[in-house]
Amino acid sequence: MIVKMEIDLERGFAPWKEMFIDNESKLNEHGGKLVFAGTEKDNDNKLTVIMDFESQEALQNFAGDEELTKIRAASGAKLETAISTLMSSDSFTKT
Repeated sequence: MIVKMEIDLERGFAPWKEMFIDNESKLNEHGGKLVFAGTEKDNDNKLTVIMDFESQEALQNFAGDEELTKIRAASGAKLETAISTLMSSDSFTKT
């Protein structure tokens, strides 16, 4: 299941990227993988992340990981601004 996340950052992309690289294994343990992460060309504080989860349960486990939530907030992610969008089941990442 493909999920699009949009979130505001406090300190730009670099601290968030470092946090992600340091903690990518936690996403993988929850049954998720990164497809894309980046900020808008003219705004380094507007992040879009595309992730692929094995199941709805995997997404819920990731979202409910309190330790990871604290780590994400410490990297400058303004969690209260997060918008999650489930993409259609017809979505694909490669042909």
